[in-house]
Amino acid sequence: MVEKKDELIHIFSKNIRQILNRVPADFEEVQEIRLRAAGPLLILYRNEEFYVTENGALSKDQTNAYIASKRELGETMEYMSNHSLYAFEEEMKQGFITIQGGHRIGIAGKTILDENGIKTMKYISFINVRLSHQIKGCALPVLPYIYEEREEICHTLIISPPRCGKTTLLRDLIRQVSNGSSQYPGITVGVVDERSEIGACYQGVPQNELGIRTDILDCCPKAKGMMMLIRTMSPRVIAVDEIGSREDLEAMEYVMNCGCKLIATVHGSSIDDIRQKPVLRKLVEERVFERYIILGSHGKIGNIEQIYNSRGTQLYKAPVKTTIPWDRQERAYG
Repeated sequence: MVEKKDELIHIFSKNIRQILNRVPADFEEVQEIRLRAAGPLLILYRNEEFYVTENGALSKDQTNAYIASKRELGETMEYMSNHSLYAFEEEMKQGFITIQGGHRIGIAGKTILDENGIKTMKYISFINVRLSHQIKGCALPVLPYIYEEREEICHTLIISPPRCGKTTLLRDLIRQVSNGSSQYPGITVGVVDERSEIGACYQGVPQNELGIRTDILDCCPKAKGMMMLIRTMSPRVIAVDEIGSREDLEAMEYVMNCGCKLIATVHGSSIDDIRQKPVLRKLVEERVFERYIILGSHGKIGNIEQIYNSRGTQLYKAPVKTTIPWDRQERAYG
């Protein structure tokens, strides 16, 4: 089995590769690696940001940080694209590329425009490597709450602050709902993966396991994708990440009116927080979602803090200091 560190190291410039190879971190728990031209090399590890020194040490002192050069960023982009950056032009228009293993490379620089909008990007001076982590079993604690009956999924909204594991939870929910189990029969799921984060498709093949009854629209706008899936793939459940626009709202209403169930995520910290957002307020007031799953960190990624029904009745509250972190859930559930 290829270690995540070995899987990633080869995509960086030779010098940065050597530095990262000396980093004393478990890459299964590294979330991001950031490079900026003439800026410090940064790593997000166990939800904490560190500067990386030239000898690979993790430091909180900026004066010790290794400074990446523009040449090193250019070399890194060449390695990331297998020396065929032109092959990723469509993805680059959206500000990212997805590489083998499902890791997403966010990029920023000078955008080149044409009559249709962004044509491409050049002078790339900022790179954010977001590591893909698939934690099988992390959705097991919430499964009993999202089924009203043995075969009926509830419209479910996962509410989470940034970097608290909402996409990881959504990914495992999709996999488990799709595969089914002795308790729950498998269901056809359609996924609109606008940013290639859920399935992390590489050359059309999902790098994350999303289940045997799952169909994916990769790099497709959520609103258009939801309608396309309803018309073409007959899903019983549609899953999307990070809803928020008025177009998303209209598409979700269309999905629900077609008798299809919806599992979605949104940035926030509570139901009241969602109610403050003009576009999403209607969903709460009309009790569109039948389940709300609230995530929090408290120093650990992926803590399921509360679960509510459409009326705001609390169905679950995490016991104080006893929530199982997802890294331990993976070992417990396999």
